[in-house]
Amino acid sequence: MRFEGTRNYVATDDLKVAVNAAVLLRRPLLVKGEPGTGKTVLAHEIAKAVGAPLIEWNVKSTTKAQQGLYEYDAVARLRDGQLGDERVHDIRNYIKKGKLWEAFTAPELPVLLIDEIDKADIEFPNDLLQELDRMSFDVYETQERITAAERPIVVITSNNEKELPDAFLRRCFFHYIKFPDRDTMQAIIDVHFPGIQRTLIAKALEVFYEVRDVPGLKKKPSTSELLDWLKLLLNEDMPLDVLQNRDPTKAIPPLHGALLKNEQDIMLFERLAFMARRNG
Repeated sequence: MRFEGTRNYVATDDLKVAVNAAVLLRRPLLVKGEPGTGKTVLAHEIAKAVGAPLIEWNVKSTTKAQQGLYEYDAVARLRDGQLGDERVHDIRNYIKKGKLWEAFTAPELPVLLIDEIDKADIEFPNDLLQELDRMSFDVYETQERITAAERPIVVITSNNEKELPDAFLRRCFFHYIKFPDRDTMQAIIDVHFPGIQRTLIAKALEVFYEVRDVPGLKKKPSTSELLDWLKLLLNEDMPLDVLQNRDPTKAIPPLHGALLKNEQDIMLFERLAFMARRNG
């Protein structure tokens, strides 16, 4: 079982090594990187590549670790008891399986994606330490232990919004997805836009990396935003001259809403254009 990338996902050599090492060790693969660099999509492509079902756990700021194991609805049981419902005699009717439970008991080896773990409370990773390490947990209401027959492939993503505990990091295989260089980005574009005009790509990439290199930019445009921008350029049939002969007094790129996502960065480019006009 080896991951070599897929037709729709360009994986660098170091990423392939990280994925295959995590699969071999059966350690959770912790993937960090800028937003939009393909961390979440990686889990989808690993599942496709190895022919495994994908189980997604999308973490939010309100998510608790217990929800990944199971949830017991005591209120519903009390209500049913008052109404004389026969379901009340079997407590299992009020236990909702979480994503880890689904992964541990899946009929075939799954890929479990724990997406954006850093969104949750700081204690969230610590609360999952034993379960991810032992691949088992107890259901206290039914006095049973849920144990994985085989350790699932676990992919955990983080946008570095919070530091993760050392004890959690020790249990993971770590990989940081570097922002793609021009050659890798060219390969990514070829996957999404086969047959696109080479001159257009060259000029678009030149503008894109120039935007990313502007000092003081609050949010640098990502790979996914570049792909959106290219799609718009093609849809609008933007003349190549607009990219080739850019006026320095109009520093903001065409269709910039796909690349710049906050008013501070737009104002920064407007100031650069103003300074270019003032300097003649």
